[in-house]
Amino acid sequence: MNDHERHDDRGADQLDDRVAALDVAARIRAAAPRVVVAGDAILDRWLRGDVTRVSREAPVPVVEVDEPELCAGGAANTAVNLAALGASVSLIAVLGADEDGRALDALLRRAGVDTASTLVREGVCTASKTRVLGADQIIVRVDHLPKGGPSDADRAALRQALSTVAEDDVLIVCDYGTGCFDDDTVAWLARHRPPARTLVVDAHDGRRWAPMRPDLVTPNALEAGLLLGRPLAPGVPRAEAVAASQDELLAAAGASSAVVTLDRDGTVALRPGVPPTRTRARIAPEHQASGAGDTFVAALATAVAVGASVDVGARFAQAAADVVTARPGTAVARLAEVERAIGDPGGGGGTRFLDAPDLVDALAERRAAGSRIVFTNGCFDVIHRGHTTHLRQAKALGDVLVVALNDDASVRRLKGPERPVNPLGDRVAVLEALDCIDYLTTFGDDTPIALLEALRPDVYAKGGDYTPEMLAETEVVRAAGGEVRILDFLPDHSTTRVVDRIRSTAPTS
Repeated sequence: MNDHERHDDRGADQLDDRVAALDVAARIRAAAPRVVVAGDAILDRWLRGDVTRVSREAPVPVVEVDEPELCAGGAANTAVNLAALGASVSLIAVLGADEDGRALDALLRRAGVDTASTLVREGVCTASKTRVLGADQIIVRVDHLPKGGPSDADRAALRQALSTVAEDDVLIVCDYGTGCFDDDTVAWLARHRPPARTLVVDAHDGRRWAPMRPDLVTPNALEAGLLLGRPLAPGVPRAEAVAASQDELLAAAGASSAVVTLDRDGTVALRPGVPPTRTRARIAPEHQASGAGDTFVAALATAVAVGASVDVGARFAQAAADVVTARPGTAVARLAEVERAIGDPGGGGGTRFLDAPDLVDALAERRAAGSRIVFTNGCFDVIHRGHTTHLRQAKALGDVLVVALNDDASVRRLKGPERPVNPLGDRVAVLEALDCIDYLTTFGDDTPIALLEALRPDVYAKGGDYTPEMLAETEVVRAAGGEVRILDFLPDHSTTRVVDRIRSTAPTS
């Protein structure tokens, strides 16, 4: 089988994945499955405003805040996402009879969550997280958390509520360490496992819940490291490290299956005796990822509740998480929005940062749909008018624009020891804000020849005062049936000139 045939097969597989995920949405709409959430409910408060001055009291920005935005967080966020997706959901949690507790209870009721089993107690502090943003940047987060575990009376009430979970229910345990589940309650649950047909555990420390033998666990990268007793293998892509630790992770969690969430790297689904499967995430600013894990768990559990396999459920849940990370604050994903995200992967949904193997797969799908692929590369260290002009011109040459960035080590080799001015993470974040770019990737060689051989773009676009014959990449591109296009040269627009101007005007000490 040649490369084109393999890519066509991958594109067909990805189309099948989307069909299966859309079928999940149809089944949810028809069944309205019942899901019970038990755990740490949190009130998320967002304070946003402009920053125009620095305080005289201390060297800190003054944020002139607007009205606070209140959202359900933690287990409460999982519950409201379940309701938004069309599940019939109830919440077992402990709230304080305080202002935050009343606000959170009102949010839950408005969202359609059954709070009959939610305990409201005098003298209890409702867990809350307050984020202060100035100019769309989180400046500080203030947490108010309950002190100590539940009282004997609350512990007994929680056990009673959990004992009412029905055999047809899916039960999600959300243990974020804010006080709902003390060690005695966890030990009791291990001895008296609720009869739910599927038990999903989303816990900061999954080792506590291993004796319950959960059906499905959803650790993130840090939590996976806790299960393993060590961080994921350094120097190895996280998804590969997770896949290599499949049996060990499942054994440590006591689980039948797992989906490890890796934020911008998507997820890895693990099942005994079956090769791991991956999803890919759409790139989003870090501060927009708040609560995305709750959305993912809610969507995954809802998919499993209607009979989806773990890997198909993970694809459905990834689409739901992509919906909320495209928005500021703590958000929810509605079923119709998830369906649109599944039907339009990467199209108009934001830039995606992918490693080379995943990018090959993604472009195979776009190419199978008839898209013309354009590739360009560079350091993109200090973005200026020349960069943005070239990128717009490059996008105009086709349908999908791929931008490959030199990693920091290769920038130093090419530009000198004082470069890059901005590290790779910052350069990626800036380019993600440009609508003309569809995919970002990185490479460590002095030329992108290896990437071009793997990606086989229709067009290789190069900015600067070049001719195709001057480029080592030209032979590779043309051999694969592509063309090389030289973009307009803008004199006096280069990063080196910008940096030199900044240095020449900087005051000397």
